[in-house]
Amino acid sequence: MNPPAKPLHRLAWHDGAMRDGTRIVAEEVPVAIVHDGATYAVMMASPADLEDFAVGFSLTEGIIETPDEVDDLEMVETDLGWVVRLWLSQRPRTALTTRRRRLTGPAGCGLCGVESLSEAVKPARPVGVGGPLTPLALAQGFDAMSQRQALGQLTRAVHAAAFLAADGGVTVREDVGRHNALDKLIGALARSGIDATQGAILMTSRVSVELVQKAAMAGAPILAAISAPSTLAVTLAADAGMTLVAVARADGFEIFSHPHRILTEEEQTRVA
Repeated sequence: MNPPAKPLHRLAWHDGAMRDGTRIVAEEVPVAIVHDGATYAVMMASPADLEDFAVGFSLTEGIIETPDEVDDLEMVETDLGWVVRLWLSQRPRTALTTRRRRLTGPAGCGLCGVESLSEAVKPARPVGVGGPLTPLALAQGFDAMSQRQALGQLTRAVHAAAFLAADGGVTVREDVGRHNALDKLIGALARSGIDATQGAILMTSRVSVELVQKAAMAGAPILAAISAPSTLAVTLAADAGMTLVAVARADGFEIFSHPHRILTEEEQTRVA
């Protein structure tokens, strides 16, 4: 499947001259997520891995608890974008009738449409113990994520979310929105039966409140990102028992909460 990007004509000013040419630009389209015939959310997203997106979004919204609660899933392409229809089993269908909302937001917005301040800053779900991670393993995980960012390398315009497993395996999903990328990743892990509690989630973005909330819904004990967090994101991660790593660069990183899961190679050898 080709990456969701297209060549567009553009003029480029460089070295004192205007030049004609093209640039590969990431696609961004409306994606409607429909549960049992009713639209729950419309998000601007990259039109790739939309099954993962719909399942991951449903998981992080608390609509379903496992992918098995989706009885059927259908994708429909329209002239305006995509519609992803999910038919739910009885338990989530009943719960959804008490918690319906409509949400229309741009790719960078994760909280549009919430109905109260308390919903916007709701506590993150507590995470489990998880396993330790060495600085070297973390650096290798970010390197592997970078190498697997096909759309990012093509367009320089999208975010990526990755899961670094205990055995060093890396799963990556991309999107124009960082929240969407994380939802796609969480959906991919759940649909593949990969346990998110046994590894770390890596992000190519700053750490916002909702990224912490979504990672916690997946049960990830470690969330690491290349940019800095907000104060509220740090508070939520600390309260959830999550290790929050940020400003992760080639020469190091910073830990803002629960540092006990990041062990040097020497410390890990002593523990083992």
